[in-house]
Amino acid sequence: YVLSAGYYDAYYARAQKVRTLIRRDFEHAFEQVDVLVTPTTPTTAFRIGEKTDDPLQMYLSDIYTVPVNLAGAPALSVPCGRSSNGLPVGLQIVGPHFGEETILRLAYALEQAIGS
Repeated sequence: YVLSAGYYDAYYARAQKVRTLIRRDFEHAFEQVDVLVTPTTPTTAFRIGEKTDDPLQMYLSDIYTVPVNLAGAPALSVPCGRSSNGLPVGLQIVGPHFGEETILRLAYALEQAIGS
């Protein structure tokens, strides 16, 4: 609705500025470290059909991947175990721009170590 209401230019320009700031934050972080490792989601996976009628919960389940996507950084998720209720838990590995080889190597080493 906002984009069709005549505010496209103003909101797009603001969004691009925010995206640039996020990208710079990631670039600065990668001056200090080789990769970032985070949970993929703040909770375990939902059971099939669970929370599909709650758009806010669905959005919040992706909250850890949003900044990475906005920064345009390469990332992947590796299964790293199961919760107490038997649902999978994911680990997100994020690399600097053009750091795909590094995150793939780390993901492979992690899978070998934990037996995924």
